Amino acid sequence: MKKPSSKIREEIARLQERLKAAETREAERIGRIALRAGLSEIEVEEADLQAAFEELAGRFRGKAGKAIGNRVGEVEGESGGPSPEVPAGGPADGADEV
Repeated sequence: MKKPSSKIREEIARLQERLKAAETREAERIGRIALRAGLSEIEVEEADLQAAFEELAGRFRGKAGKAIGNRVGEVEGESGGPSPEVPAGGPADGADEV
């Protein structure tokens, strides 16, 4: 028996809410870990941080640390240099971004 489209829309809306709640929980968890690791005290560009997180995700997926995305202007496999590192530094000018 077919479901009416209104029931399907309701189910989709419920699933979207569940997905949003799950993503929020995951983001909060990762944020707490990043804070404990001291990332809020380091001035780092968002693109560099994104690349570092992608590299980390690749390591845990078993891809030998290969980043999923590329830095601006780089072609995958042609960076010619070492992997980007998160620079160590002092407090980030009051920026509380993670």
